[in-house]
Amino acid sequence: MKLGVVSAIYDGFSFEEMIDHLSKTGYDCVEVACWPRGDAERRYAGVSHIDVSNTSEEYINYIKAYCKDRKITISSLAFYPNNMSGDIEKREENISHLKKVINMSSLMGINMVTTFIGRDQTKTVEENLDLFKEIWPPIIKYAEEKGVKIAIENCPMLFTRSEWPGGQNLFTTPKLWRQMFDIIKSDNFGLNYDPSHFIWQQMDYVKPIYEFKDKIFHIHFKDIKIYKDKLDEVGIMAYPLEYMSPKLPGFGDINWGKFVSALTDIGFDGCACVEVEDKAFEGSRDRVCDSVKLSYRYLRQYVI
Repeated sequence: MKLGVVSAIYDGFSFEEMIDHLSKTGYDCVEVACWPRGDAERRYAGVSHIDVSNTSEEYINYIKAYCKDRKITISSLAFYPNNMSGDIEKREENISHLKKVINMSSLMGINMVTTFIGRDQTKTVEENLDLFKEIWPPIIKYAEEKGVKIAIENCPMLFTRSEWPGGQNLFTTPKLWRQMFDIIKSDNFGLNYDPSHFIWQQMDYVKPIYEFKDKIFHIHFKDIKIYKDKLDEVGIMAYPLEYMSPKLPGFGDINWGKFVSALTDIGFDGCACVEVEDKAFEGSRDRVCDSVKLSYRYLRQYVI
């Protein structure tokens, strides 16, 4: 198993600064954020450390050589938009950029893209599954043609008022995974498994590892802390960020020994990347660097 970081936390850092810091800290890999240039729609979005529109051989060779010299592997190219947005124009823009990310991943020999399914917030789950049948088979077919695996994160994207109701990602539960994997039977369509999202949904975050072992392409290491006093005040029907918050691994409620033990049970030997979204470590470049270092120290007891 390779230990890495999602590069979105390095907002404001150049590609070279980001790679240098990861290499110096001791990480093995990086999931590189590849958003389109422009304003961010939310926290941690809008970050781009590789320009997927620049497919020149010179640019690609430079990136590959820079990483190789510093012994950092690129685990995947990452773009997490709402690919089934009810705003048709926005949906088409997102899918168009996603295909650029897929193409770049193929050209660079990475052959992995991490993203969301998306969701039309105005539609029911059943209606969204029908929409999935329409939108996603051509995307996966394109990825297959490029030799790229698509790893979908299980984040509901339901945290604040702007994502209510329903959230912006359909791919949230084992039941829905089974339905979507049955609709698209492809070896290139799988999971970017993040246990933190199961904590606040009150779900078992270890059991699905065994059932979906052949579909787990990539891992996110992120923790969640539930504030019981706040939950008692607002209940589970409140906006989730009213009673929980993302934390660094080891600072929340996940039993990481139990989680990584299950990954070793199934023989997972891919990339597992820390996704830093802990507000306690925002505000300065030094705090960002601290969060990456602390996560490394904690997780190296499990991933060597």
